[in-house]
Amino acid sequence: MLRDSYMKTLIGFATLVVQTDAFWRLPCSSPVVVQRADPIMYPDAVSDHTHTIMGSNAFNFTMDYAETQTATCSTCKAVQDLSNYWVPNLYYHAENGSFASVQQVGGALIYYLQRTDPNDPNAAEGLIPFPKDFRMLAGDPDNRNFTDKPEQRAVSFVCLGTEGPATYELPSQNCPGGLRTQIIMPSCWDGQNLDAPDHKSHMAYPSGLDNGACPASHPKRFITIFYEVTWSVDDFKDMWYGDKQPFVFSTGDPTGYGYHADFVNGWDIPTLAKAIRECTAASGVIEECGAFQLRSDDDMKACRVAPRVDEAVGGVLRALPGCNPVRAGPGPAVAPANCRDGARIGDPVLPFTDVAEKLGWKYVACAKDPQGQARTLPGASLDQPDMTVEACVAACGAQGFAFAGVEYRSQCFCGHGVPPDRLPANGTQGDCGLPCAGDAGQFCGGAAQVAVYAKCGDPGHCENAVS
Repeated sequence: MLRDSYMKTLIGFATLVVQTDAFWRLPCSSPVVVQRADPIMYPDAVSDHTHTIMGSNAFNFTMDYAETQTATCSTCKAVQDLSNYWVPNLYYHAENGSFASVQQVGGALIYYLQRTDPNDPNAAEGLIPFPKDFRMLAGDPDNRNFTDKPEQRAVSFVCLGTEGPATYELPSQNCPGGLRTQIIMPSCWDGQNLDAPDHKSHMAYPSGLDNGACPASHPKRFITIFYEVTWSVDDFKDMWYGDKQPFVFSTGDPTGYGYHADFVNGWDIPTLAKAIRECTAASGVIEECGAFQLRSDDDMKACRVAPRVDEAVGGVLRALPGCNPVRAGPGPAVAPANCRDGARIGDPVLPFTDVAEKLGWKYVACAKDPQGQARTLPGASLDQPDMTVEACVAACGAQGFAFAGVEYRSQCFCGHGVPPDRLPANGTQGDCGLPCAGDAGQFCGGAAQVAVYAKCGDPGHCENAVS
């Protein structure tokens, strides 16, 4: 259902921004981690629902600006941006009560919109960069109806591949091109507080959500951030049932009214200030902004944080992670009483299978194996539907190879070494987290990413590389 004329025109947000002000798009290639973590709402604790988190590998259960600057990589394009951006995950709710994670298309596209207004209280000052330790939350995860508040009008959903306009609630039809979830972050600051008890009241929306004047209570103006995250809902096109759409966010929200987003600033502040002043193109192409150094796509995709909550958040699940029964409203969602979740922050769950003690082979790295080029491990190879790490290591070892690698769930490659240029960049982990075809509890590489193991010279001193 449409609520106002703004939504009737918001089919493609990029079309709007090209017609108005300068901006740039910050591509984030993939999540850096997916888990129940939220250092804004749940510092130093497991959060109550899962998030997909984009940005730097300094992300942690508690973090400040100084910690963001220790990052060695990010899934987002600008080298000088070590921020983190996160939103709730989307799941398919099956007729039998189970849940299946919906594949995220890439990571996110973050728009930085250079919008001011002559009626801003501090109009002469113009846009200012986010300060150190700044953070904010937009939206309310407990909302289950539409009340026309600015924070709800800042959320929208676009059903790609259809003729319909954007909506404030999850679409009631399949989206062949994917479901794009969108949220505008507030840009008016009170000028004093880096956070607030509710993580929102230090910020406010301008009169037009992404344009217009700031209120006198929040006179300072930041650059406007707008998130786009797209989900492959078309994978479930033949699995709809009943008279309602079957998707639900990780909060147990089947409406979309509880969609929300978080931001922790990790920008190099002089660089962001320079970009605000100098990157005035209306194209949105980040390569046209000379203020930034840019990461390669390979380095972005290789950046990961190892999860520290040992629970399944993807695949088919009996229930949503945490205590999140589906709650359609219209009243606010209320946490279940006496929830015994039991999840704890533990040691990192690293994306490899430890066979060092059992087989005398150590994990080396998640290496690149680009399509259309010579194989990283160019010796023998096999592809079998019951592939495991043990099977690959045994096959390569039996043929006299000292290196074995598993890739794309079912493939195995052998060799005598790894070219240095195929190893992940310093501080990155690679993207080798696909489950093995023969054992979903093991990791068997990724798309054009091979998880490499090496035979230990001394089985008594066989240690995995876990950096």
